[in-house]
Amino acid sequence: MSVNLIDMKQSRFALLTLGLLFFLNTKAQSISAEEVLEKAIAYHDPNSNWESLKTTFKVVMETPSRPKRTSTISVDFPEQEFTLDVEQDGNSYAYFFKKDACTITFNGNKEFSEEEAEKFRLTCERGNFMKDYYTYLYGLPMKLNDPGTHLDPKVQQKTFKGKTYAVLKVDYDAEVGTDTWYFYFDPSTYAMEVYQFYHDESKNDGEYILLEGMEEINGIKMPKTRAWYMNKDDKYLGTDTLEKI
Repeated sequence: MSVNLIDMKQSRFALLTLGLLFFLNTKAQSISAEEVLEKAIAYHDPNSNWESLKTTFKVVMETPSRPKRTSTISVDFPEQEFTLDVEQDGNSYAYFFKKDACTITFNGNKEFSEEEAEKFRLTCERGNFMKDYYTYLYGLPMKLNDPGTHLDPKVQQKTFKGKTYAVLKVDYDAEVGTDTWYFYFDPSTYAMEVYQFYHDESKNDGEYILLEGMEEINGIKMPKTRAWYMNKDDKYLGTDTLEKI
């Protein structure tokens, strides 16, 4: 009786794959969402530096058919200060927050026209939105402990782009946010490698973000690059690259 070595190898591979999936599924069922989050935070912020963060870094955003945007971000959480300085297509504008006080400049001047304000959205509301945006995304997964955040107690196992992850589902109080988020963690290191959000999950809207590489900022491991795509058709939207200063 002849033996097909290729078939044997394929069968062994299939058994190993099934065994790995069974192991990961069993592991996901035996660990709580709170434990996954604790392990993820321990990986990204092992010395608990986020709450006392005082640093400056750059984020370079490249999107199809638009000029490159360079944002210099400075935070001083103990002093409740945040600065966002943006350069794009020959112009620059900045938002500075000190507690509840807000200052805006355009090309270095505090005075600017209504047309310039409208074109570049130079309002404190917009500045506050950008402050929340950057501190949320670069504060993950630590920000998942913030008030108003609801962590689904069940750890999901999902395969995304060929890799199996431990996945946490999160939603928020209405005044915090209305989207549903999923956070994908490597099941061995608990490094965050993907996150995804939906406005209405039944419509498969929203976006997913692929994270690659790590940049250490004041002892915190932050994603080096974030590539954004649409959930519904995988349309590429752009890439953010984190740079140390």
